[in-house]
Amino acid sequence: MSTNRRMKLFIDTDPGVDDALAILMALAEPRAEVLGLGIGAGNVGLAHTVRNALKLLEVAGRTVPVFPGCAGPLVHPSADAGYVHGRDGFGDTGMAPPQARAHDEHAALALLRLSHEHAGELDLVALGPLTNLALALRLDPSLPQRIRRLVVMGGAVTGHGNITTAAEFNIAYDPEAAHIVLSAWPAYDLADWEAVMRHGLDRAAVEGWLGASTPVAAYFAAISRFNRDGSFDRRRTRWLCADALAMALALEPESALFMETRALSVATEPGIYRGATLVDWERRGGQAERARILMQYDQDRFEARVRQALGAP
Repeated sequence: MSTNRRMKLFIDTDPGVDDALAILMALAEPRAEVLGLGIGAGNVGLAHTVRNALKLLEVAGRTVPVFPGCAGPLVHPSADAGYVHGRDGFGDTGMAPPQARAHDEHAALALLRLSHEHAGELDLVALGPLTNLALALRLDPSLPQRIRRLVVMGGAVTGHGNITTAAEFNIAYDPEAAHIVLSAWPAYDLADWEAVMRHGLDRAAVEGWLGASTPVAAYFAAISRFNRDGSFDRRRTRWLCADALAMALALEPESALFMETRALSVATEPGIYRGATLVDWERRGGQAERARILMQYDQDRFEARVRQALGAP
C-alpha cells in the first residue's frame, strides 16, 4: 500500500482453499479493516462456505461479520468444485464446527448498507462467483458510485480456461451474474486465471511456509493438503492459488508491474463458450474499456504477502 490510508474491505467469497488464504492475507494487513465477508455458493454449497468462513475467522482469532448470500446462480444451476477443494471446501479434514454464527442480513443487503456507511471509501474484493454482487446491483444500480475500487478474481482473458476449454470457474458458475456486474461497473481490476498460472508458488517454498509455528499455518496446511496434492498430481510444478493473487492486487496495487485496460464481455449463450470472457485486445469494437487486466505482478511481493498471512519468516 502506497499511503497510510486505512483500507476498508468488503470481501465477497466462496471459501474454498484459495479464498481462505486470501482472507488470511487481508486479516494480516495492519492497514486494512475487513468490514464484512459476503458468502455465496461456488466452490461448494452455501452451508459449507458459510461454515468455512466462520471457522477460518475462529482459527485466526478475529471477529468479522459473516453475511450469507445466494445459494446458487441467478438463472441456471451449476456444479461446484468440491473435487478440487474437498466436499466441504476445506479438504474434508473433519474439524470441529465453529462456535460463532453468521448474521441474518443477506450478503447483498449488507454490501449495500456498508456502501452507504462508507461511501467512497469501501474496496470490494470479489473472490467467487459474482451472484451476490449482481443481486446487489439489481436492487440498487447506483452501488458502483459508492465503491472506491472493485477487484475481481475471474476470467480467462485469452480463452485458457480451468473449468471448460475457454472459461474460468468463477465466471462460468454464474455467467449471467458476471455479465451484469462487469458490464455495469465503470472500471474494475481483474486478476484472471491466466495471470494466476504466471504467478504459481514453488512447492518446496510453500511447504516451508506451512511449517511455521502459528495456528493459521497449521490450519491452512491441513485444509489445503487435498488441493495441493491434487494440483501437483496434475503435473504442475508450482501451486496455483488464484484468490491469493487477487488479494495481493487488492492490498498492494502498486506492485502490479503491468496491466492492460480493455473492453471485456461475458458469453452467456449455451454451448462450449458459455462463461468465456471475451477481451477486445485489438480495440475493434469501440466498447467502453472497463477492465484493468493484471498481466504481471511482483512475484516477491506476492510471496511476501502469503508468508505474512501464514506467519512464516
